[in-house]
Formats: sequence, C-alpha cells, structure tokens
Amino acid sequence: MSDNKPQNSNEISLNGATVPFYEYNIEGVEYIQFDTSKSGHPEPMINAMTGLQNLKPGQKLVMINSKPPAGLFPKIEADFSYEVEQLGEALYKIVFSSKNDAAASTNFADTACNG
Repeated sequence: MSDNKPQNSNEISLNGATVPFYEYNIEGVEYIQFDTSKSGHPEPMINAMTGLQNLKPGQKLVMINSKPPAGLFPKIEADFSYEVEQLGEALYKIVFSSKNDAAASTNFADTACNG
C-alpha cells in the first residue's frame, strides 16, 4: 500500500477507505487523491467507489494506480467522466469529474473487479 502525500495537501478520513486520501486545491479546483498503485484487488475499486461517492460538487477525484481500472469505467460512466494519463511504467493517473447532468445512477456498493 502506498501513502504518497501530494504537495500542499491535508489527509482526510473517508468511511470505507483502505488507503489514505488527501485533499488539496490547484488554481481554484478542489481535488481528492488516493494512491492504490501498490494495492491488490479489490482495494483500487473499493477506494475509487468510496472517493466518487464522497465527491462534493466541483471537486475532482485523482486515482494513482498501476493500471487503468477498466472494470470501474462502465460502472460509473453515466455519472462521471474520466481522463487517464500514463505517468510511467505501470503507473497511471486517472482524474474523475462528476457530470453536471448525471442522473446519479452509480451503484457505489458494486466493488467487484471485472477488468
């Protein structure tokens, strides 16, 4: 498990999280970040769902992981958009944002890994 703290961030407590979460602000945008790049399944899915469920309007969720969470994307795409950036070999940054017109259909209890 990794607990790399982003610069100028504060650790926050999220119910159900299995890794540390951090909150920070860049140019007026609030971010919540967690790192599951060294975690085994199902921790990346559990923490992604926990983070997404706790996003406040306007916040973005940043996930650092060893690969893009392909099993997560179909579960959340009705309510969230995402951008994937490769940071290095076996290291990815995924930034999630709420869709303004989302119908809130995501089942946050669905943490099964399917991809």
